[in-house]
Amino acid sequence: MLTPRRALIDLGRYVELMGRVLTSPDRWRMFYRQYVTEMFQLGYNSIGIVLIISFFIGAVICLQIKLNIQSPWMPRMVVGYTTREIMLLEFSSSIMCLILAGKVGSNIASELGTMRITQQIDALDIMGVNSANYLILPKVAGLMTIMPILVTFSVAAGIGGAYCTSFMGTTTIPELNEGFRYSFNQWFFWCGIIKAVVYAFIITSVSAYKGYTVVGGSVEVGKASTDAVVTSSILILFSDIFLTQILT
Repeated sequence: MLTPRRALIDLGRYVELMGRVLTSPDRWRMFYRQYVTEMFQLGYNSIGIVLIISFFIGAVICLQIKLNIQSPWMPRMVVGYTTREIMLLEFSSSIMCLILAGKVGSNIASELGTMRITQQIDALDIMGVNSANYLILPKVAGLMTIMPILVTFSVAAGIGGAYCTSFMGTTTIPELNEGFRYSFNQWFFWCGIIKAVVYAFIITSVSAYKGYTVVGGSVEVGKASTDAVVTSSILILFSDIFLTQILT
């Protein structure tokens, strides 16, 4: 059970760990190699699920707005306009990162947790290597780098899904074009990018902390993986409130 005392202890240990992580790497060539690998494993391997979910969500949003919101008193372009705003401001950044927290966060926590219980991290520390920096920093930097690309793909896939609804006779391509172009604010796109980068840091750092500090055996690794997903998701939702208030 999480108590205020336990929460403060975890916060202190997390800050201490991040102090070790966010330092200059001892060997930049090795860091760059790991950085590219993590971008591929955490980001590139997530493109498929991002495209599939965003495509169908964009189509569903478009259909729901058309069937339940649009009326003779509203212009026809409101379907495309509302779909664009939802994809830009919330889904492609916040909701997509919640989904990735389950995929990426559990992966990071279980990987580091397994390394901890098999004493691989202890071996790195004995050799004088800053294990936190060596193992965690490439993950943090990799996902923060690739996340804007994932957000861009998500927005594009969602708009593509909205266009596909025109073949169902629900709306027309000219109506969607008008809505997508109407009163476009480029800052909303950058708001989504900024949010996604912050969420990427939350996902990787929190999940790495949960895995890095595992004590016990395989059962504790499973619990750490679950805790990483839950904690990351809650922090993303809290951060979304403040970032939305600040940025928009």
